[in-house]
Amino acid sequence: MNQNIKIDPYGFREYDARWLYNKDINLAGIANLGKGLGTQIKIHTNKNNPRIIVGHDYRSYSEEIKTALKQGLKFTGCYVEDIGLSLSPMVYFAQFNLGSDAVAMVTASHNENGWTGVKMGIQKGLTHAPEEMKELKEITLNEKFSKGEGKEIQIKDFNEIYKKDLIIKNKIKKKIKVVVACGNGTAGVFAPDILRGIGCEVIELDCELDWNFPKYNPNPEDLEMLHEIARVVKENNADIGFGFDGDGDRVGVIDNNGNEIFSDKIGLLIARNLSSKHKNSKFVVDVKSTGLYSKDKILLENNCETIYWKTGHSHIKRKVNTEKALAGFEKSGHFFFNQPLGFGYDDGINSAIQVCHLLNNQNKKMSEIISELPNTFQTPTMAPYCKDEEKYLVVEQIIKKIKNLQRNNVEIDGQVINNILTVNGVRFSFDDGSWGLIRASSNKPSLVIVTESPTSDERKKKIFDFIDDLLQKTGKIGEYDQKI
Repeated sequence: MNQNIKIDPYGFREYDARWLYNKDINLAGIANLGKGLGTQIKIHTNKNNPRIIVGHDYRSYSEEIKTALKQGLKFTGCYVEDIGLSLSPMVYFAQFNLGSDAVAMVTASHNENGWTGVKMGIQKGLTHAPEEMKELKEITLNEKFSKGEGKEIQIKDFNEIYKKDLIIKNKIKKKIKVVVACGNGTAGVFAPDILRGIGCEVIELDCELDWNFPKYNPNPEDLEMLHEIARVVKENNADIGFGFDGDGDRVGVIDNNGNEIFSDKIGLLIARNLSSKHKNSKFVVDVKSTGLYSKDKILLENNCETIYWKTGHSHIKRKVNTEKALAGFEKSGHFFFNQPLGFGYDDGINSAIQVCHLLNNQNKKMSEIISELPNTFQTPTMAPYCKDEEKYLVVEQIIKKIKNLQRNNVEIDGQVINNILTVNGVRFSFDDGSWGLIRASSNKPSLVIVTESPTSDERKKKIFDFIDDLLQKTGKIGEYDQKI
């Protein structure tokens, strides 16, 4: 590989490509990524000049990265259609609306400043899965590039087409007062307009674009962002608060009392709301999600099935697609609505709209609707540092230990493990519905820990202590990003 091309192989992650810009990848590396992606698109579409939609998020360096990526794509013969400043879901929508062959969105989503990356996909509504990422990595690092004559066009004002599409389909009758928080990320130029357009009264919080993210990262799992939304909801006596991530494919929700509702619970409420109209449907949720789905009386009455699957927007999207599920819900705030509600991809604003429909359909406050769900005690998503090259091995070790404990009927807080799911890391459950999860993060050098108990806060903590103890004994764990 040419000396001035920098591209760290670890940046090719499970389904996203993410790097620290200039430290792990430079512009020449990005151009090569474009050549690799262009070559891959040609292989999969069997076209000499496939059309690819390209967009970028609002970070100070995203535009120069997009320019380098486009150079690489054009080198291979791709016809690039640049829709400018975008949300990831706007790029996905453009593939359907404009009938293109592939998409590439320059974004590091909610990662801190300094990170960059690309979300990409060929099959409509789906993003790269591990097989495609592996293939892309292979082509790019070995420089097995196809050559061609590409070209580029700018598509002006596509954001208006995207906004109108969501507004026209989703008008609501009730005047819902919503706080819309964007953490100064890209969603600021989309979410307030769309929610006003469907009929909400909107109170904006940090919706002006500022790529320094002066207050906090736009990340709806970040407690700082959620606390700020809660404060503004209470001050304004709002019906609900929404927090959007940096590229607009995720949403966090705060109820009228200023309490955070974890996204898996929101998903369950939406699933209940949909199940009466769409009986016999399937829903897909990730392994970080509440155990309530599997025993929910309303879903069972409507003959709906819930499948627990691998965490990660790309995995859940694909599973929703292959199972022909009505919707998929991920604990981190990615929601996927399949036809007739959406095209199967994750759109944080469409998710917020579905919550507005929930309020529009019921003459109740959000806090009343949520209180109809059985109460559970749940930790936030916690991520202890673990090196990229060690994290999967650590999880393998832990799986062996937990299977051993189950075999020997070892009790944790007075209960034995009754079920182990290893589709993604390890999720172990108990008779009372409590559970714990340990998995490797797919886009950062860390593990992911979640625990939940429908019985008590104490039990939730005991399960976490048990996990933390197992992890500390490996000697491979660093600081947690947040901890109960």
